[in-house]
Amino acid sequence: MSDDILTGGSGRGGSGHVIDEPMAEALSRRYLAYALSTITSRALPDVRDGLKPVHRRLLYSMNDLKLSPQDAFKKCARVVGDVIGRFHPHGDQSIYDALVRLAQDFNVRHPLIDGQGNFGNIDGDSPAAFRYTESRLTAAAMLLLEGLEEDAVDFRDTYDGENREPVVLAAGFPNLLANGASGIAVGMACSIPPHNAAECIDAAIHLLENPKASLDDLLKIIPGPDFPTGGVIVEPPESLREAYATGRGGVRIRARWRKEDMGRGVWRIVVTEIPYQVQKSKLMERLAELIETRKAPLLEDAMDESAEDVRVVLTPKSRTVDPEVLMASLFRACDLETRFPININVLDHGVPKVMGLKDVLRAYLDHRREVITRRARHRLGKIERRLEILEGLLKAYLNIDEVIRIIRYEDDPKAELMRRFGLSDVQVEAILNMRLRALRKLEEIEIRREHEELAQERESLLALLNSTGRQWTEVKRQLKAARDVFGSDAKLGPRRSKFETAAEVDEDAALEALVVREPVTVVLSRMGWIRALKGHNQKLDGLKFKEGDEFLFALECQTSDRIILMASGGRAFTLGADKLPGGRGHGEPIRLSLDLPEEETIVEMFTPEEGVRRLLASSTGYGFIVPDEELLSSTRKGKIIMAPGADGSLAVCVRATGEYVAVIGDNRKLLFFRMSEVPEMNRGKGVRLQSFKDGGLADAATFAKADGFSWRDGSGRQMQHADWKDWVGRRAQSGRIAPKGFNRNGRFTG
Repeated sequence: MSDDILTGGSGRGGSGHVIDEPMAEALSRRYLAYALSTITSRALPDVRDGLKPVHRRLLYSMNDLKLSPQDAFKKCARVVGDVIGRFHPHGDQSIYDALVRLAQDFNVRHPLIDGQGNFGNIDGDSPAAFRYTESRLTAAAMLLLEGLEEDAVDFRDTYDGENREPVVLAAGFPNLLANGASGIAVGMACSIPPHNAAECIDAAIHLLENPKASLDDLLKIIPGPDFPTGGVIVEPPESLREAYATGRGGVRIRARWRKEDMGRGVWRIVVTEIPYQVQKSKLMERLAELIETRKAPLLEDAMDESAEDVRVVLTPKSRTVDPEVLMASLFRACDLETRFPININVLDHGVPKVMGLKDVLRAYLDHRREVITRRARHRLGKIERRLEILEGLLKAYLNIDEVIRIIRYEDDPKAELMRRFGLSDVQVEAILNMRLRALRKLEEIEIRREHEELAQERESLLALLNSTGRQWTEVKRQLKAARDVFGSDAKLGPRRSKFETAAEVDEDAALEALVVREPVTVVLSRMGWIRALKGHNQKLDGLKFKEGDEFLFALECQTSDRIILMASGGRAFTLGADKLPGGRGHGEPIRLSLDLPEEETIVEMFTPEEGVRRLLASSTGYGFIVPDEELLSSTRKGKIIMAPGADGSLAVCVRATGEYVAVIGDNRKLLFFRMSEVPEMNRGKGVRLQSFKDGGLADAATFAKADGFSWRDGSGRQMQHADWKDWVGRRAQSGRIAPKGFNRNGRFTG
């Protein structure tokens, strides 16, 4: 296939010519154009007004349709059709979805559209079709739109060139922070949480008054996000500060709940607020799944008793359960706790940029100053034109008789008036178009009064345009006026999301308290089938296994114990003894509970003990010591402890006791060295225990100096060698051939 691309053609719709260019260059240029279009026209909001093009066009179109808060509602179908036809040539559903979101008070902290009808709910139910719903703008939206008719912002041609649309809105309040934004473009995305508008305005005013204010000063005013659905923010303050400093981070938010006393020691949990953007119906499905699969052992039942407000009732398994422990277990298992990502990636004059909190507020204030100066220039131009007309009318009143004579008797009264009184063309047109009733004296007085007022306003505007300080003062005045819409007395004013510190609770202790403590014997077969026999001192000789399978390990423990299984790949897995299948039959494959690869096997099985350490050694002769508590894991994937390498595997996991380590290689060379030479680590490859020319490590053990070295032969007898010190050396040496009588299999157990 040729590397060239042929575009165009002589067929229907073709341009009639052929363009010959390299495929890579053609694709690169076209994909770059697509990526830039996606970034600037769909995914990222503008830092000045916090809106994407579709939202900006919706608000502007509704403003043109006279859908102010004081006007009557109009069908959403009318709005969507107007936006498609004039500004946004995309699908009606995408535009309606954007309209609906701006009206949902559980999605937008300060709704910009007032919806009437079914606009969906927090359960995730879809809104009604746009032919059934109605909408109009809110007071907050009007703050964004003010001044558009006064040249406050630039306008550009629409897609078809028949209309004009604003490049950005005037933005009477910091909408980017107040309502947040999210979007995914080509190679970049944005995720900005909503905030309290009153706090954002106060922070902007503080930065205006103190340009050198630090981020910490601003965070005293804006402590963090303020989500529409409330909830409790448990993100540490230092983490939030880092996110606002760099523009990247995240915030953890939990459901708000309370303990409801039912009397006689019975209680239940009532959830009144859920995390932002969590659908309540899916949350209830997840809680039901946790109960059914017994993954929430502290939870008995979950019911949704919500009406207009959220009310999710959680019933504990036992009245003895600590409510904090119950909720902590659910926070880990479902969306009662979520993490909202922070990525303040916005368009700054068309250029994508990641900004911190201070940069966003500074960009907004600069925009407001520009809006105010543009509106002032626009108003000044109108005043100048009106004053010119008024001055001409006043000259006419002073010489009214002569003006009447010229108009009545001269062949070209316009030219004569301009020559006689030095009037401009605009002034003469105003005089000639003046009605006779305007010649009364009262009208002259009114014109003089208007002239004086406009002259004073002109002086004020000139002073404003010539003084940066006056401009910032006007920005501050307008921000304070906008704050009244979002004050504490307003419906949307008070902060909804509160800040708390996540309590540390011992979930494991609570789970153990619910498990009946009974003795069991856990049996694991070589093919990975596991079961728990009731009681201890079981006769294991009569156990039956699947064809081709055989006994591997047995462990006596309690149902309340946790069991650690060390895999040959170096992972440590944890299982609860109470969750194992009974002793009838062959049990069940261990891989149903653990993500154990098919090529790996279990090397050791034991219950962890406080203060106990284990010696781990790989087949390549490396090893280290690890505490039992570091081997515990909470997921099916387990925990990576040893990295045995591509050519090795975990060969030994034994209890580390005494002062000496004994290692023997496949070459039957034996070496003893002090345990102090082996480091204690939580994970890793370890250090060289023994050197080999051929083969690898066969076995390892530990022993005390006072007990001396011993091994167990094939008959189970304890064997001991009196001259064990002859094999003592330093770690990483090759050692000496094992003594006569040592096990033929080259291991410390026959």
